[in-house]
Amino acid sequence: MSKITEYIKETKGELKHVNWPTRKQTLYYTLIVVVLSVIVAYFLGLFDYLFSQGLVKIISF
Repeated sequence: MSKITEYIKETKGELKHVNWPTRKQTLYYTLIVVVLSVIVAYFLGLFDYLFSQGLVKIISF
């Protein structure tokens, strides 16, 4: 039990040294992730559509 208590105390001490991002930085980074996710989803959807249409044309011969 003493090892668990020691671990928790050390973890709390280490968390004081963490450089947490500000609210503005967090919102900015979240926006970047969302925008990039939408862009990647768009391109993946576009390529999926193009490949499926190409496959339909190949199969319909």
